[in-house]
Amino acid sequence: MQTSTIAILAIYLGFALIELARTGLFSKPEQTTGDGIVEAVSTVVLLFVTQPLILFSSAWLAGAIAPQYAGALAGIPILAAIGLFLLFDDMMQYWWHRAAHTFPWLYKLHRPHHDARYMSIRLVYRNNLFYYLTMPGIWFSGVLVYLGLGYVYAGYIVVKLAVIIGAHSDVAWDRPLYRIAWLSPVMWVVERTISTPSTHHAHHGRHKADGVTNYKGNFGNLLFFWDVLFGTAKITRRYPDSYGVENLPPTSTGEMLVWPLISTGNSAEAEVPEKMALA
Repeated sequence: MQTSTIAILAIYLGFALIELARTGLFSKPEQTTGDGIVEAVSTVVLLFVTQPLILFSSAWLAGAIAPQYAGALAGIPILAAIGLFLLFDDMMQYWWHRAAHTFPWLYKLHRPHHDARYMSIRLVYRNNLFYYLTMPGIWFSGVLVYLGLGYVYAGYIVVKLAVIIGAHSDVAWDRPLYRIAWLSPVMWVVERTISTPSTHHAHHGRHKADGVTNYKGNFGNLLFFWDVLFGTAKITRRYPDSYGVENLPPTSTGEMLVWPLISTGNSAEAEVPEKMALA
């Protein structure tokens, strides 16, 4: 896992340096002081508290319930092991993300991710501090590690985060590739397989009327294929003109970080506007 951590930090740093040089990592349009606080706190807490806590807790629980199955899957083919993580982590995250845009109480935990009026690698872990605690995929990953697939998770998480970081960056790595004619068949496959800046930026767009924004879909994290499979994909190869949320009551830095411990008094129901509904 130490090698994985170094690899993830290297990927994050690489995108950070590119974003810093080309678009201003710390000087995004319409950013506020609260944006920086939410991003810093939520990122640090997830990486150093929440994720390690869930992985160790889920493995401990699995050991307490079924100690005889420790390492039981260690010998399965690596493709099968990767498939298990794609199903129990990535697909579960797709459905949890989709649920977060459906149920008012869960959207309150996820709204901070969309409240920023810009795209950036800064948004990757920007969520309410309780959002990841409720995410089934991380708990399932801990169980799979307990079952002997820790070595696969170490590589899987590097690939997944590389895709997610690239999809959130405002340096659109896919834009120039769309202009190369002979790459068109390749990009057709790529954009239907993994999350790209084009497809994921559409999910963060501010105005549905722009023809690009897709509030009702593009939920995929590593695999965009889940959106294709479950009918929530919108592919335009374009990018929204602006980002954020519209038609929502104001919130506060404290509420974004620790709702329901801090609340502005706005009803939870008001936090899922019609545009976010799946129906």
